[in-house]
Amino acid sequence: MTLKKWNWLQKEWPHFLYDKEALKELEFKFSKNSGIVLGVLKHVQDSSKDNLLVEILSDEAIKTSEIEGEILNRESVQSSIKKNLGLTVGKRNVSPAEYGISEMMVDLYLNYNKPLAHNQLFQWHEMITNGRRDLTDIGCYRTHEEPMQVVSGRLDNPNVHFEAPPSKQVPKEMEQFILWFNTIHIESERLNMLPLAKAGMAHLYFVSIHPFEDGNGRIGRAIAEKSLALSIKQPSLILLSYNIEANKKNYYNLLENSNATLEITDWLVYFGQTILNAQEDTLKRIDFLIEKTKFFDRFSTQLNNRQLKVINRLFEVGYSGFKGGLSADNYKTIAKTSASTATRDLQDLTEKQILIKTGALKSTRYALNIKYV
Repeated sequence: MTLKKWNWLQKEWPHFLYDKEALKELEFKFSKNSGIVLGVLKHVQDSSKDNLLVEILSDEAIKTSEIEGEILNRESVQSSIKKNLGLTVGKRNVSPAEYGISEMMVDLYLNYNKPLAHNQLFQWHEMITNGRRDLTDIGCYRTHEEPMQVVSGRLDNPNVHFEAPPSKQVPKEMEQFILWFNTIHIESERLNMLPLAKAGMAHLYFVSIHPFEDGNGRIGRAIAEKSLALSIKQPSLILLSYNIEANKKNYYNLLENSNATLEITDWLVYFGQTILNAQEDTLKRIDFLIEKTKFFDRFSTQLNNRQLKVINRLFEVGYSGFKGGLSADNYKTIAKTSASTATRDLQDLTEKQILIKTGALKSTRYALNIKYV
């Protein structure tokens, strides 16, 4: 028996309510940042844009899976994404899970401007359940008779965080959801709905229906990114799942707090701020790529092969840098050289102001001398 009156059981469902004023500043920042992203991307070389795209899509694929407790191999995911984008890639064995989530992320990117449809959702579900043998319903909405519940705790004393509509209601609920989703993006001006509100509401609405036997979180986050892309009329290229995973406990708490009410201001404020954080991460990565180009234009002729290998590795790690900073031992391992040679190389890089040195003795660390880091 359902002890809690879930949102979908309420008379006004699915008419969500929220305070537009609470989102006003967030919506303004999102619009401003979207313009900045588009502007700075024009200064990124085509090859670097491909690298940026692969980096963002792979991070999203890995993190949206990690939120659900599935750990994927980064190199395999990147290889799959490159293959699905038609980029040059070497041969590599990739698991069905890694290939499937990569396939979904590329489809989301390439087909962002198409209206949402049942078939697209079914295809996404087939992709992310690639290789699964434990599911009854793949590539279709769930049909099982038992309640679809989100639970934690012991089997003999479960804590029910949410119970979704019965399977028999799902086709009708999803027909209504898809009509709603497409309408709010086609008629956004008339309906006076701004991007963050649409994306946050779409995600919550979808996961409240929980239409699939598994994979609802990953598809729900993809729907939010599709919503943003439709709003700005280009792929959003944001690290949404990356930022959600960084504090996923907060994400789940806000979802749970919102599943028994139709007043969702708190959820939308949280989700809107998360999207802004994701946008800012993308801007940092674009800045990092621009600085990388400038860096090699200035210093490439001053580096020996060992130094070049290590510097390239630092750039591969990304704008967040080496965990704990680059040490002499790290340098020795990456360059495959002796301790004395590593010391000389690092001293040379520091004197040329290519690296910044901090700490002393065993605590000495090095970082790229890039102005924005």
